[in-house]
Amino acid sequence: MAVTMAQALNRALHDAMSKDERVLVFGEDVGRLGGVFRVTDRLQADFGDQRCFDTPLAESGIVGTAIGLALYGYRPVCEMQFDGFSYPAFEQIVSHLAKMHNRSRGTVRLPVTIRIPYGGGIGAVEHHSESPESYWVHTAGLKVYTPGTPEDAYGMLTEAIHSDDPVVFMEPKRRYWMKAQTELPVEVPPARRAVVRREGTDVSVLAYGPMVRTAMDAAEAAEAEGWSLEVVDLRSLNPLDTDTIVDSIKRTGRAIVVHEAPQTLGIGSEVAARIQEHAFYHLEAPVLRATGFDTPYPPAKLESYWLPDVERILDLVERSLTY
Repeated sequence: MAVTMAQALNRALHDAMSKDERVLVFGEDVGRLGGVFRVTDRLQADFGDQRCFDTPLAESGIVGTAIGLALYGYRPVCEMQFDGFSYPAFEQIVSHLAKMHNRSRGTVRLPVTIRIPYGGGIGAVEHHSESPESYWVHTAGLKVYTPGTPEDAYGMLTEAIHSDDPVVFMEPKRRYWMKAQTELPVEVPPARRAVVRREGTDVSVLAYGPMVRTAMDAAEAAEAEGWSLEVVDLRSLNPLDTDTIVDSIKRTGRAIVVHEAPQTLGIGSEVAARIQEHAFYHLEAPVLRATGFDTPYPPAKLESYWLPDVERILDLVERSLTY
């Protein structure tokens, strides 16, 4: 059957709440409305307003509440309604959620999942299209997952909720309506493992979240030029699966990293550094990056010029192959 990413996420939440009464879902408009993207649709109707409930418009309070509930034995799943709304919760996430296990010398675990719809591509207004993943990846003590397919949306969110460590779960909002022919529940590789979505021989294209589909489209378009692209879906940004990345570079000798976030200190910088450290002698060309620009996300009418697309990826493929 055809399942969208939003439906897969909803099913993952429903199944987790069915199996474990300690799982709570809360955030702005997640209860009665079912979330602005309907990811939490009918959860309140099925489980009651004690387990799926709306909160005030106060992200710091939402995460602070999640930390307190986790300390009392619950497994909270809280939602930041949009990526740009997560910043008021920054202090709670960085100073407390990420550090509690280390601060307590390993005696306290915080099994908190923070769901964050992120990225552009939906023509949203200011504060509703951001790519804050580098903030969370840089914060030691957090796992950071981002699915690129409906199957991974189900499997990786399920794993995040079961984790005893805090997970920032980044959901690519432009892919909420992406469909896959699959039956839920579905088993997927562990979130910490990157996955080769398409095998190739000429260039490795490394992407995650919203850019996985774009990378796959670029690989298909590249065939007309006689280029064979290998597409690697990173899936987990922290921890980062260096082994799968390096194995791909050993096969192709070239790498392009793709992400929506601005280029400077983006995930592409870390990926390029690891390739240089672990696969330097296999490289036939410098690691290149197709990213957003070093500016704030633009107005909706300029979004298509700002976000990396197939043409920008193919330009870098040509540059890499002719190096």
